[in-house]
Amino acid sequence: MRVLVTGGGGFLGSHVVDRLRERGDDVVVARRRDYDLTKWEDAERLFREAQPEVVFHLAAEVGGIGANRTNPGRYWYANLIMGAHVLELARLNETRKVVVAGTVCAYPKFTPVPFSEDDLWNGYPEETNAPYGVAKKSVLVGAQAYRDQYGLDAIFLLPANLYGPRDNFDLQTSHVIPALIRKMLEGTDEVVLWGDGTPTREFLYVDDAAEGFLLAAERYDGTEPVNLGTGAEISIRELAETIADLTGFEGELVWDTSMPNGQPRRALDASRAERLFGFRARTSLRDGLARTIAWYREHAAVHAR
Repeated sequence: MRVLVTGGGGFLGSHVVDRLRERGDDVVVARRRDYDLTKWEDAERLFREAQPEVVFHLAAEVGGIGANRTNPGRYWYANLIMGAHVLELARLNETRKVVVAGTVCAYPKFTPVPFSEDDLWNGYPEETNAPYGVAKKSVLVGAQAYRDQYGLDAIFLLPANLYGPRDNFDLQTSHVIPALIRKMLEGTDEVVLWGDGTPTREFLYVDDAAEGFLLAAERYDGTEPVNLGTGAEISIRELAETIADLTGFEGELVWDTSMPNGQPRRALDASRAERLFGFRARTSLRDGLARTIAWYREHAAVHAR
């Protein structure tokens, strides 16, 4: 098939591209340096040149708590407008299928654990990443509306927090796992973490996520959003201690309780994905962390800049 992957040069996108090429698809990789999807003319040119049968819309502007606090307006605008452009151009170009990456940040702050897709609209997201989460949730509304009015086969997936090789290790914008790996391998005496370590998260290895996206593209045609996750919940404190063990970090973990914790708990009910398209995560957190650390050690000279 002729497949377009927006954000195909990024973290999740590059892994999805690898899998598509392995199975023989003709893949068009859309990178921001070539196409700024927040600009209609760039997005229109991309679709005109790519002529895709299937689109994976994985492009996003996103970061950790600090980056979300610094860029709330940009994250809201960029993610909303990119999604709107992709849906409209898929309609105009009669694209057969669109697979949209949502975010666990779209869930309400106090969603009962494990998060069920049915609870997505039962409250407002956690404040520090609400603009990003609301923008993505608006794209879900658009996908459902385009299905109803135009018959566009657009599906929406909600992956847990991703990690793995090729993650973003820039300390200004990275999420917690790559930030901890980098800090602990740089030989410092202490690592400062925001909050008190009690919040919980669920982490999905990027190769597992890529498999989930391809399975959904092949087997799912429904209107409802679908979680992609492992079902395993871990506290930030336990996560930090695990990474310290795997990296050999012997310094001190310092908790800065003047900074926000973020969402109190976060773990997904992934049963819908298994039922509808046979997805089940294969990689344990410890194994995935070990692989990610090994990758970073090998690539640190290039990717730690």
